[in-house]
Amino acid sequence: MAKLMIEDLDVKGQRVLMRVDFNVPQNDDGTVRDDTRIRAALKSIQYVRDNGGMLILMSHLGRPKNPDKAESEEEKAKIIKANQKLRMDFVADKLRELVGGNVTKVDAIVGPEVKQAVDAMKPGDIILLENTRFHAGETKNDEALSKELASLVDVYVSDAFGSVHRAHASTEGVTRFVGKSAAGYLVAKEMEYFSKVLQSPDRPLTAVLGGAKVSDKITVIDNLLNLVDTLIIGGGMAYTFMKAQGYEIGDSLLDEGGIEVARKAMEKAKERGIELLLPEDTVVADAFDATAHTKVAGLGQIEPGWQGLDIGPKTLEKFMAAIAQSKMVVWNGPVGVFEMEPFAKGTRAIAELLANSPGITSVIGGGDTAAAVTQYGLAGRMSHVSTGGGASLEMLEGKVLPGLAALSDK
Repeated sequence: MAKLMIEDLDVKGQRVLMRVDFNVPQNDDGTVRDDTRIRAALKSIQYVRDNGGMLILMSHLGRPKNPDKAESEEEKAKIIKANQKLRMDFVADKLRELVGGNVTKVDAIVGPEVKQAVDAMKPGDIILLENTRFHAGETKNDEALSKELASLVDVYVSDAFGSVHRAHASTEGVTRFVGKSAAGYLVAKEMEYFSKVLQSPDRPLTAVLGGAKVSDKITVIDNLLNLVDTLIIGGGMAYTFMKAQGYEIGDSLLDEGGIEVARKAMEKAKERGIELLLPEDTVVADAFDATAHTKVAGLGQIEPGWQGLDIGPKTLEKFMAAIAQSKMVVWNGPVGVFEMEPFAKGTRAIAELLANSPGITSVIGGGDTAAAVTQYGLAGRMSHVSTGGGASLEMLEGKVLPGLAALSDK
């Protein structure tokens, strides 16, 4: 069922509660180090302002601890100090800079102070509420908190894809008590691309999976084997697949619990006629360090004391050929330790191939994969770079995400 979109709402004179993802990287002093997530919400923010709405924004920031649960006064003081950095004041400063002022930060999530500020709003005004996770009811999806948030506004907009896989008061609970709930531009774009991958992909469809643990991606591997034409396995999880085939992997990362999963995945791929591509050679190092000695090792030739940290040249050639003949590629997880230059070649080459292939629809999962393509300055040349690591993974697992399911149907 299609969901209500922000443009379906008549926001003129309406109080709009918008859940955004302002969980931004911060400097040591709390100032915003990277404003990408704030910028990602600007289109939805501007829509409400341009159309005469009054906008109340809310987001979490980090993982604040509860000082009341401290075991000593010293620990309590440390928690209070750490939580100060997680207040939304620095985010409000950055938002004012980006939208040209007119942003009021309120030091609460609900309560008399918030109600007073909302009652005084005029069309075009923006209020930013305090960090939602400062309220114990947020992560518990507390009904009383959800009702109080809903009582402040006329409509709700979800534009925090990075949080829609969590059933919290600000992402799911509040929708039960407002008249209409719609997807903002950011969430709508995420839904569009992931729906295409899952329901009507351009073929051949190739998935590239990397990351460390096979057991973390059991469901996504299983679901993708029902969807894709080719599945490419790289990154740390590839060594568990090698071990499952009986090859020696030296000191490479091994997920013991994932060996049986890898075996079953290889069997399923064979049964379904899906091409499952695994590394044939590996760039190995004698330490997990950018200055370590490195060499290329063939399949089963990784010696004790050495560990695989990137795909080798033959593997890269094989992976690139499969990607090049695809019409759609979904990529979740780097194929090497891209943070260290000697082990970044595979990840960078795949990113560059996708960036230079306008005929391929490229859907980049959030988290480390998004960080890699951004680091290489290639994010703008991908069809879609997801803003939610956990949410994009759950979408690929075929799960129903509570924050999306809760939105009003068209």
